[in-house]
Amino acid sequence: MEAASKTQSSLSLPWKTRLAFSAFGTITHAARRRDGTINRGLLNFFLSKVPPSSKPIKGVKTYDVTVDPTRNLWFRVFVPTEHAVQDLPLMVFIHGGGFAFLSADEKHNDDVCREMARKVPALIVSVEYRLTPEHRYPAQHDDCFDVLKFLDDDQNRSKCSLENANISRCFIVGDSSGGNIAHHVAQRACEFNFQRLKVIGLVAIQPFFGGEERTNSEKELAKNTILSLDRADWYWNAFMPRSEGYDRDHPIINVCGPRAVDISKMDFPATMVVVGGFDLLQDWQKRYYEWLKKSGKEAYLVEYPNMPHSFFTFQELPESGQAISEIKDFIHKVLEKK
Repeated sequence: MEAASKTQSSLSLPWKTRLAFSAFGTITHAARRRDGTINRGLLNFFLSKVPPSSKPIKGVKTYDVTVDPTRNLWFRVFVPTEHAVQDLPLMVFIHGGGFAFLSADEKHNDDVCREMARKVPALIVSVEYRLTPEHRYPAQHDDCFDVLKFLDDDQNRSKCSLENANISRCFIVGDSSGGNIAHHVAQRACEFNFQRLKVIGLVAIQPFFGGEERTNSEKELAKNTILSLDRADWYWNAFMPRSEGYDRDHPIINVCGPRAVDISKMDFPATMVVVGGFDLLQDWQKRYYEWLKKSGKEAYLVEYPNMPHSFFTFQELPESGQAISEIKDFIHKVLEKK
């Protein structure tokens, strides 16, 4: 069902969250140069990053692991100290940012992973992947999939103290553009012969999907200050430029469109799709959920009618905590069936 009519003025958020969204929009817009490149120095000056903490913070310690220094591919591990010796499920978290911004050590991403690790509980690996436009598609998808291959190796896990991670109970969690990557990584995992790793669940939080068509929600929320249609178009063009022959119905963008990959015969994992009522991409996300169901897959739709795009990492919002509780329930439901 297409989105009901909503206006930006009816979106109600705490002043702190509004200020954070506004600051991010202003900074990232200022960092975009006319030639299509990004001023990373300006971004790094303003965006808050958090170092790893061997001393537990809120019951979770963290450390970083390098996968491939030649492409600066690494991940941050989140270990809930009260459950550190238990046989914990593994969550691979893929951050958002339009394929172009943010990082695994950005404060909002670090905070939300810490909260999930403690509440689920689970061992979390948060991936630092290459960004566009310096590295266009498929760099991001390849980096995140290569982390799965790295984790599948017993020696690699031993070197980075992940022996207690139960990689046969692996969940991929992606936010925004990370939700897009998460879907495609899960799909690739279905076709790859891992030694032990098994992806049994996927959480797509407001996944960044699109298409040639302009949906009702894109038209009605086109001027959204958090994620506008113009900004979404910029992200797509930086990631998969039309000048290089890509169109918006490419299956990486329009996963359930006219050129969609047939997943009906795949052992595709159970999937939870999170949707916000003030997200201009919500119609694509709901179509994704319906497509999963029509493909015979286990899928759950969780809606937050009053939330904009990217609400998940803002923990001052009650809905962020509710979403983490929903993710916990989903993970436990999937685990009970295994």
